[in-house]
Amino acid sequence: MSTFIRPPPIDPSQSAIENTLELTQLSDIDPDLFTNRRPLWHPPGARGIYGGAAIAQTLSAAQKTVEPQFTVHSMHCYFVLAGNSEIPIIYHVERVRSGKSFATRTVQARQRGKVIFTTTISFVRQNSAGDKVLKHAVEMPDVPGPIEGKDDLDYGRASTGPFQSQRIEILNNDSPHPHTKKTRQWIKARGTISPAGGHEAHLAALAYMSDSYFIGTVARVHKLWRYAAVRKSKTKSSIDEDVLKKLLAMDDEDLKRVKFLHQHELERIRKFKNGESDKPKEPKQEIGMMVSLDHTIYFHDPRGFRADEWMFTEMETPWSGDGRGLVFQKLFSRDGRLIATCVQEGVVRLRQDTETAKPKL
Repeated sequence: MSTFIRPPPIDPSQSAIENTLELTQLSDIDPDLFTNRRPLWHPPGARGIYGGAAIAQTLSAAQKTVEPQFTVHSMHCYFVLAGNSEIPIIYHVERVRSGKSFATRTVQARQRGKVIFTTTISFVRQNSAGDKVLKHAVEMPDVPGPIEGKDDLDYGRASTGPFQSQRIEILNNDSPHPHTKKTRQWIKARGTISPAGGHEAHLAALAYMSDSYFIGTVARVHKLWRYAAVRKSKTKSSIDEDVLKKLLAMDDEDLKRVKFLHQHELERIRKFKNGESDKPKEPKQEIGMMVSLDHTIYFHDPRGFRADEWMFTEMETPWSGDGRGLVFQKLFSRDGRLIATCVQEGVVRLRQDTETAKPKL
């Protein structure tokens, strides 16, 4: 059972992302307990549920426990265990502090009594800084705008996700220095977020989308193959391998229409298909494990944007090492205002050659 209560019919007055993130308040047990109203998404090849769902739903739960004049300005999250999409999640909000200018909440997401995700969220009262304030913000880079009707997340699946994405070519992609590259995309929630959702719905939607392709930036700037090669072995096949098998079955024209692949990935699949040698002198490195550890969002203009309008995101990674990677992300409204800054660290481990390398205990 993936929810405690049978999900109600989809509300047509709400956007897809609002329906996805709906919570049920367990008032009869505790007014500070909430649970997911609908089943959560388990991305293909991932160890657990999409992390953005936990980020967004903990924020939604916390927002329900503060006065309406308070707005989130930061949240600091830790992914503790992989979430199981077949089990309901319980969100427990603790009201740490409710001051005149700031309020603090912690939220734990639990499954089967174990914490799978935890966050501390800080809220600020609107206009508490007074009339005189310091202001500055980085400018949005000059990039091609989004193309209406184009969606890189739609690649022939039976259903589409609650938000749209359009990738832009990686900046400095030919540089030998990964830290100088920047991955970029346009994102927005599908449809129109309902007026009833208020600014809280737009903030939860932004939080949900902020986890899209985040730690994967490390793999992309290193141009690492992110789909496990199809191996005739006794090892358990991953869903990624199933995806690759479907891609290998396509002809070249169909492959060109698969929008979520970068050019170097398309070229490698084509060489696999045609039996061409693509082996460098040194074996090509592959990602063996990639999973988020923590996620921070600083909201700069929490009531001044719409998540159902195009937002531009730019990601860069200043460092990777010791099996981890760090990524920074800036989110801008379409008119160029910086609306959020995010930071994520994650496990980024290379696939090890079991013939020559064994893990150290």
